This record gives sequence, structure tokens and C-alpha cells, in this order.
Amino acid sequence: MKTITREWLKAANDDLIAMAVMSGREDITNMVAFHAQQAIEKSFKAVIEEFNLGNIKTHQLESLYSKILPLLSGFNETILAELDTVYIEARYPGDLGLMPHGKPSCDEAEIYREEAIKIKEQVEAFLTNRNS
Repeated sequence: MKTITREWLKAANDDLIAMAVMSGREDITNMVAFHAQQAIEKSFKAVIEEFNLGNIKTHQLESLYSKILPLLSGFNETILAELDTVYIEARYPGDLGLMPHGKPSCDEAEIYREEAIKIKEQVEAFLTNRNS
């Protein structure tokens, strides 16, 4: 596995750790959603880097997912689309991690967290097994 691939996976794992610490706190569900988006983005970028699948200068999960679809599939595209609404430029910290309808509920945040964990684990297993 390439060094850059391992770095992307480490960065994704850092977001998973942040979500674990924040999980269940209704006051920061928006931040759980933001870190879920980030963990998934970084997981997809690990695959793109490992296989030289093209430009990764986007933050849009749906676009990144389309690049890895020949290799990995089965992820919840509805959740990816929802999380795509979370990522914004850091110009507006008050809006960071907010969905179009506002802060996600605790249940929604947990769904996003679980999907981020699933994607990161599947990506890591795929990359590890490929190199065995």
C-alpha cells in the first residue's frame, strides 16, 4: 500500500475517533455529520490514490464514489448525497456541519457515523486484502 494511501486512511480514522467522542451529544450532531463526511471523503481518496484513478480535488462524495465504483460498491448513495450537503468552505463557522434543514438529529448523526465506519472499514479491508 502506498504511503499516501495509509495517510488518507489514518486521517479518516482520526475523524472516526472524533465522532466517537462526540456521539450522543445533541448539541454537536452537526459536527458528527461533518466528521462523517470527512471520514468518507478521505476513505474514498485513499482508494483513488492507491489506484491512480484521477483528480481528487473535490470534496463531493458522490463524485469521489463514482471514481471508485469499478472497484468498490454497495454504499448508501442516499446518505452520501445527504452528507454532500454538509461540506462547506470554512468561511462560515456557524454553519459548519449543518444540513439544509439545520442540525441533524441524534439518530441521523448516528446513522452517518455508522455509515462512515462501515465505509472506512470496507475500504481498508479491500486495500489490505489487495496487498496481501
